Amino acid sequence: MHARTTAAGIAGAALLTTALTFMPTAGADELAPAASPVSLRGAEKIVAYSYRGRVYTDFGLRMVAGEEPFELHATRPSYDEPIDTVWHTADGDVALPAGSMEDFSGLNDFIDITVTRASDGEVIKSKSVDSCFNGYTARTRPDAPSRSPYPWGCPWNPYTVGSVMGIQAGWSTPVLQEFGRPLRLPVGKYDVVATIDPTLAEVFGISAEDAAAATQLVVRTDDRRNGRPSARQTSARQTDRTLAPSAAQEPRRSSAGALAPEAAPDLQSLPAFGVQLNGKGTTMRFAATVWNGGGGPLVVDGFRSAGEDHMDAYQYFYDTDGNETGYEQVGEFHFHGANHQHWHFEDFAQYRLLSADQTLAVKSTKASFCLANTDAVDYTLPNADWQPENTDLSSACGGPEAQGLREVLSNGSGDTYMQYRAGQAFRIANLPDGIYYIAVEANPDDAENGRNLVELDYTNNDSLREVRLGTNKRTGERWVKSTPVGIIDEQMGRFFR
Repeated sequence: MHARTTAAGIAGAALLTTALTFMPTAGADELAPAASPVSLRGAEKIVAYSYRGRVYTDFGLRMVAGEEPFELHATRPSYDEPIDTVWHTADGDVALPAGSMEDFSGLNDFIDITVTRASDGEVIKSKSVDSCFNGYTARTRPDAPSRSPYPWGCPWNPYTVGSVMGIQAGWSTPVLQEFGRPLRLPVGKYDVVATIDPTLAEVFGISAEDAAAATQLVVRTDDRRNGRPSARQTSARQTDRTLAPSAAQEPRRSSAGALAPEAAPDLQSLPAFGVQLNGKGTTMRFAATVWNGGGGPLVVDGFRSAGEDHMDAYQYFYDTDGNETGYEQVGEFHFHGANHQHWHFEDFAQYRLLSADQTLAVKSTKASFCLANTDAVDYTLPNADWQPENTDLSSACGGPEAQGLREVLSNGSGDTYMQYRAGQAFRIANLPDGIYYIAVEANPDDAENGRNLVELDYTNNDSLREVRLGTNKRTGERWVKSTPVGIIDEQMGRFFR
């Protein structure tokens, strides 16, 4: 069982458990837009099944790129400022109107959808929906490029810095996630009309014909006894890529090669978030993200000798072309039980709760990570890896029988541990009420041994998050409140609102 759930894993499971039947009548050639850089297309008819009165459907709506890729770059200059979004074209960047993206989950209210009952023309649903263009993609014409370079999924982390959304030339991607918020629709037939927001359609130069799509939705009863497959059934199908295996034999010494600065990893910490107390009010829990803001990946291989309960860890160095230039022993991997059940690199991060004067109040017992690219933090970085390999924890973290493994934190991506993980908490039962700071430090500096990992910059490894601990005078219950960071809303992204 995985200790964490990635955003991509959640979305992937949703798509694998679809209850939708998609029956397009238009051929691939008919989907290709004529002049618009991107077009909204839909099937003539789709069939969706009602599951306990709820209908999960993406309406068969697809965005189709034209002769060139359709690419958007979004950046947040600081946590005090809104997101800036530009359309990245061969002729230069085109700025989108202010507020086009409130968070990094997609374009705000990009599509208006109206669902009308076919029998009498009554409008049943009318919604404006956000759109992330980084869903499952597919060619729409045989001469389209053979692969898409764009990320899968849009970032969910509230402290994301930058993102990239894109549709490869001649490819299509769903407008909506099938398993966002379900619709409550009775069995029957419906007419669905979708239109792109007129302001953005004008910015992108999308014709009126390409900015609208209509389809017929048929809702039927799902009479299958077991309904949708369970999460356990779907999780086994999510691992479709594995990393290259570690070397069969541990190196005897560090190599002579050095880390190239322009391809070096650079570990940084985002502010702690999701801060809360347990039910008894004795423990403060939180989520923490360490990410790689450098020019190249952090690659650490583990080697387990016969009879040993740990693995020796080696960090590998690369040049800007991805060629291995050297390696160095940097620490150890240990197997962690409880609700982790996989191998962690030791002393990867340090969590401390500081008093108001920023002296140590409590130190968390958890300091190790299984390195995996759970979420995008800034894909606008030069050389950022938009399609990191190890987003599935089972391929990176290994089981108790593992003899070797490779854990990678790609540049542009972060590794998030949520607050319910074993050890990721502070014991606060004996602490007085007052102001505290959650300090997250990546690649911590040990007074005796220094830092384990080699990286570009050690001055940006720390983050502080101010919190207030208090007690309800009437009930005696303890509470915690986090001081806002700029204008950030810590609520996760929206799907169908």
